[in-house]
Amino acid sequence: MLLLTVMQAAAGAALGKLGATIGAAIAAIGAGLGLGMIGKAAMESIARQPEAAGDIKSSMIVIGALVEGVGLFAVITCLLSLFVK
Repeated sequence: MLLLTVMQAAAGAALGKLGATIGAAIAAIGAGLGLGMIGKAAMESIARQPEAAGDIKSSMIVIGALVEGVGLFAVITCLLSLFVK
């Protein structure tokens, strides 16, 4: 009986680690896709209005930093859940 309880606890811990790892991967992929979409939209906007390139680039950098920050926070949160019980 004790062995069964220990095995169930170990399986639950492994499943939690798998979930945290998958969560970190999804967060990183989501941040990458978001940054790609920001870059695509910025390049299309610059192609339509080249005179506004400076404003578009500065807005792109600010928005990209915010997306990257959220993605990094999500990845760190998922990875910290691996080590904290």
